Amino acid sequence: MYKSFFSLKVKPFELLPNPDFLFLGRSHKKALTHLEHAIRGRSGFILLTGDIGSGKTTVIRFLFKRLQPEVVLSRIVNTKVNFEQLLVLINEDFGLSGEGKDKVTLLRELNEFLVSIHAKGEMAMLVIDEAQNLTPDVLEELRLLSNLETDNAKLLHIVLAGQPELRETLAMPHLLQLRQRICCFCHILPLEKDEIEPYIFHRLERAGNKNAADFSPEAIDLVWRYSRGIPRLINTICDFIFLLAFAENTRSMTAELASAVITDLDFENCYWGAAVPPVPTATFTGTSVAEALPVLPNSADESIKVLLTEILSRVGQLENRETNSGVDVEHVVTSRLENIENCLATF
Repeated sequence: MYKSFFSLKVKPFELLPNPDFLFLGRSHKKALTHLEHAIRGRSGFILLTGDIGSGKTTVIRFLFKRLQPEVVLSRIVNTKVNFEQLLVLINEDFGLSGEGKDKVTLLRELNEFLVSIHAKGEMAMLVIDEAQNLTPDVLEELRLLSNLETDNAKLLHIVLAGQPELRETLAMPHLLQLRQRICCFCHILPLEKDEIEPYIFHRLERAGNKNAADFSPEAIDLVWRYSRGIPRLINTICDFIFLLAFAENTRSMTAELASAVITDLDFENCYWGAAVPPVPTATFTGTSVAEALPVLPNSADESIKVLLTEILSRVGQLENRETNSGVDVEHVVTSRLENIENCLATF
């Protein structure tokens, strides 16, 4: 909707794990370096963890794109399966038939395929996404795949990608043998505060216009504080900031805009699961919502009263959050009410 207004070729803050938009922050760059080194070294099992939305899948896709055409990839996202079902998914993703075959046959055919890939000088890479959903028994059986090897190289490079709890599962005593076969442990951390602005402008540049907008330091600070450095959440906030800026015909991304978006999305509660505060019955100047309503003629449309009640309730919520947000809520509310009044004046 706002691409033309900001002279962008594509939306800069899509939630898809597009490798063309990968921003190599310090943690992402470190993870990518270790992953590539492990895969090129034909080392076997690799562990990649990170919080939801931290960019694990984007890093993997970026790496695969960099390694093409020497790597043949199988990527598994359905991890609520038993080991035999997992083998079927792996074989089918490599282009082999899998349905209706037993475990021994599946392993034999997979081994034959991997040997043929190795003979051509290529590498086979298996990425299991959302690996934290694999049961300990499946993880233990997955160790069998590390036995697919030649005298001097592993035939299959396995990346287990998942949320931090995957590490807790792998720490179980009976998974010691699997854990000892993991040659590379990577964990992607959230972006640091000083990486937020470069991240935003990197994505704008990839979308076609690095100079699409100006972000105030206060707006950047709010994006960082509420996203906590998680790229997916940065994208969510920024996408709505751009949408609101487009609606208000401005290219200046201020703290006022950022605060309005965070409030409208009820961001802390919806995205971080904080307890939802009760809607206050008292708003400003110590009066109740009913007392704060202007005196309207009896003939006034009831919907207007409902609307005013809702507005005043939301103002109360804003006031309650003023301390935590660090934003001048009075200025934010006054400005937005003036915009509403200007719109109503045109009718």
